[in-house]
Amino acid sequence: MSDVEYLKSLLGVHHDFPKKDVTFLDIFPILRDPAAFEVLITNFLDHLTSHTIPSLEGGKIDVVVGLDARGFLLGPIIASRLKAAFVPVRKIGKLPGECVDAEYQKEYGKDVFQMQVGTIQPGQNAIVIDDLVATGGSAVAAGELVAKQGGKTVEYLFIIEATFLNARSKLDAPLYSIIQADG
Repeated sequence: MSDVEYLKSLLGVHHDFPKKDVTFLDIFPILRDPAAFEVLITNFLDHLTSHTIPSLEGGKIDVVVGLDARGFLLGPIIASRLKAAFVPVRKIGKLPGECVDAEYQKEYGKDVFQMQVGTIQPGQNAIVIDDLVATGGSAVAAGELVAKQGGKTVEYLFIIEATFLNARSKLDAPLYSIIQADG
């Protein structure tokens, strides 16, 4: 069994959650299994070091941006292994100090993401990481926050991509996902 098949086999599948006709793919069984979690992190790092980083001007990722909240579980580990900074993106009102904002569309309305001012320096290379990309709204907002501080989003990384929603076409940088879900 390949690493991708292994990780996919561990996903929890919850039908009609959080609402009827939605199938929720749960990453927490992977996080509960230390060997599986290491496979997940190794997959991301292998991709970054063999594909992403060699193509970058400067040859390094400076900042890993983790999205509220599951990106907080992955981002610091990836950042530590890349010797990069970790920067959280949170929902409005959850970060202290001066922040920049970006509004995004959710399934049931709009929301706002924030990032603390000064956490990304002009010209820095950033990656954005989260557990799942569906419509891409939150990822687009994170990319806007990176750009507002003068950084450059070089890639978006996700464990799961709902390919049928075509978020990839909305992003300003390549998207990498380990597991693709069609419908």
